Amino acid sequence: MKQIMLKIKGTIKRAGEEAEIIELTTEGKHYRKGEADYLVYEESEISGMEGATTTLKLKGGKITLNRFGSARMRMEFEKGKRFTSDYATPNGTFKLEILTGELYYVLDENIKGSILVRYEMSLKGLGRSANELNIEII
Repeated sequence: MKQIMLKIKGTIKRAGEEAEIIELTTEGKHYRKGEADYLVYEESEISGMEGATTTLKLKGGKITLNRFGSARMRMEFEKGKRFTSDYATPNGTFKLEILTGELYYVLDENIKGSILVRYEMSLKGLGRSANELNIEII
């Protein structure tokens, strides 16, 4: 397992509202298992998910995000594909639907690189948003 630094920028845009931008620079870990690369980091107060652990699995043009903590969620990103899941929070469980518009990632042999995901997300009963996730592994 290798120590890494992650510079994360998330943008959420809901209809009729200003874009909400969350930026976080944090330490994380990288490991490789089979053909997949894994990035693991702890969320902070800045992201609103303090105490949660996020794991990103990068494999073959697909990214899977798993988050564990007070809220649990699994999100899969694959260009042009729709994914549904449950988003479990202390206030209840919500149906989550994601449609990935754009997905790109690159990691070099020194585990430096970047990730870009643009996607639409819908939480049943809570609305829809256009989202962008940018991660630099520095």
